[in-house]
Amino acid sequence: MDLSKEWYRSEFISQETIESHRELENELAFYKAVQKGDIAYIEENIRKKDFTNPEGMGKLSEDPLRNLRYHFIVTSSMIARYCTLGGMEQEKAYSMSDFYILKMDKCKTIAEIAKLHDALCLDACRQMNTIHKSHILSKPIVLCLEYIYSHIHYRITIKELADHLSLSESYLSRLFHKEMGITVSQYITDLKIEKAKNLLQYSEYSIVEIANYLSFSSQSHFVQVFRKCTGITPHKYRSQHFRSSWELSQ
Repeated sequence: MDLSKEWYRSEFISQETIESHRELENELAFYKAVQKGDIAYIEENIRKKDFTNPEGMGKLSEDPLRNLRYHFIVTSSMIARYCTLGGMEQEKAYSMSDFYILKMDKCKTIAEIAKLHDALCLDACRQMNTIHKSHILSKPIVLCLEYIYSHIHYRITIKELADHLSLSESYLSRLFHKEMGITVSQYITDLKIEKAKNLLQYSEYSIVEIANYLSFSSQSHFVQVFRKCTGITPHKYRSQHFRSSWELSQ
């Protein structure tokens, strides 16, 4: 099928109606900010609501909701590529993209897609920020962070980490605090709470199930730690952030 004539006509109409796309430099600056882990830039972009701004947004569908879905897929795919080029493992980058596209596919409104877009950008940006920080960390701390990340649903002790790295507990504690700026236990707690927030927001697991999964000693202990870190209870956090249309795939 020869679509050249139709394409030329479409191009002419776009020029006549002064329909232009966003500046390439601005688009590239956004993806590079994610790649560099520039959280401040991405947060400012989110505040300006650029993603849902129709000015300069290409028309991929006559239906506004479907049009935004297509743009979300493009953005997610581009972020995966830029993150890979920035040092993220390729499989992790593409798995992240697939995860968010599957969540988007269940969204029912433009507002839900926009909110998920913001979550995707911040998630990718924060992960890239961590990757860039790891490039200036010593090898023992990089290995320590990797171990913590892969065992976060277990109870992790400083002794266990020290044994894994063949270091003394006191040396590892001093080195970790020097390079990360916080204690090992605080880092583990912060990461567990971030995981808990994701589960509260995107899954239907009960609070006690989440507490058990992250190896808190009890539900009450989990609630106490969560409130200390966030200022609210897990139940309150879920009521504010949960979206049933974004439930985890089984």
